[in-house]
Amino acid sequence: MPAEHEDDLQAETTAGFKVGEKKTLDEYQQLDQNDESLRKWKESLGLGAGTTLSDPNDPRKCIILSLGLEVAGRPDIIIDLRAPGAVEALKEKPFTIKEGAEFRMKVEFKVQHEILAGLKYLQKVSRGPISNKMQEMMGSYGPNTAEKPTYEKKFEPETAPSGFAFRGHYKALSKFVDDDNHTHLQFEWSFDIKKDW
Repeated sequence: MPAEHEDDLQAETTAGFKVGEKKTLDEYQQLDQNDESLRKWKESLGLGAGTTLSDPNDPRKCIILSLGLEVAGRPDIIIDLRAPGAVEALKEKPFTIKEGAEFRMKVEFKVQHEILAGLKYLQKVSRGPISNKMQEMMGSYGPNTAEKPTYEKKFEPETAPSGFAFRGHYKALSKFVDDDNHTHLQFEWSFDIKKDW
């Protein structure tokens, strides 16, 4: 990825928010069981609830498995990112979106080894000199287990712009980043807004 894109897509920060001290899963399990809010937080992350699926040979903490596009009344478009060359192909094979259509993106992913804190999806869409940035907070997740082998997050619905001036080819840069500012996946892709599907 060219260096000029790196500064282009940074996560927004919240004034006064400080990332907590990093702990291992075992350390979280040993924390005070008498703290009701801490107990509920650990339960919400599924800590200690099942056999972990973490692969000791794969150091990644978050694995993005697929990206999808949902449009009411149409079959979902799913891109399996586990397939060889799938991420690279996103740039060359644009999605088609009908002008004015309501759609929403979704992502399927897996967490392993440790808690994933504050996962966010960042996106910059550009057409010529005009660009638009967005950030979607996805949340914090514990490692997947046999009982819950993957997570799915559906983003807020969006409406494609309509009218002759908005039709055309758009380029996008996206990345998944956590509170530690670790990028789990970054990729370029494109889409076309057309009068019809």
